[in-house]
Amino acid sequence: MSVLLNVILTAQILAALIMVGLILIQHGKGADMGAAFGSGSSGSLFGASGSANFLSRSTAVLAAVFFVCTLALAYFGNLQPASSGSVLESVAVPAAPAGAIPGGAAPGAIPGAEGSAPASAAAAPAPAAPASGAGQIPTK
Repeated sequence: MSVLLNVILTAQILAALIMVGLILIQHGKGADMGAAFGSGSSGSLFGASGSANFLSRSTAVLAAVFFVCTLALAYFGNLQPASSGSVLESVAVPAAPAGAIPGGAAPGAIPGAEGSAPASAAAAPAPAAPASGAGQIPTK
């Protein structure tokens, strides 16, 4: 699968670079000297729409190749396994709320020492989380 992704990525990069070069080489519609005097399509046999020459047809083909490669990379990018080696995947999500301790112990109590917790630690309420994101904005 990795070899296929590398081939598609290489084809996309080459198509993009060649397409940029072809676009820069092409002759614009208004670049003739006659275009400055009102006859922009004077050099064309088929009028304003004209027939496509080799450069414009090859640009269109390379654009199609570029879009197909982009769609293929997007498709294969969603098929990655669950553990792709991302740093964000290694972050553990807590299963319990921040103030709760498994086993029903009071906040601040040491697990395994049921009777040794001070009374003030058992009676202290857990800090309340702000209702919205407004409580997290620092004030000056």
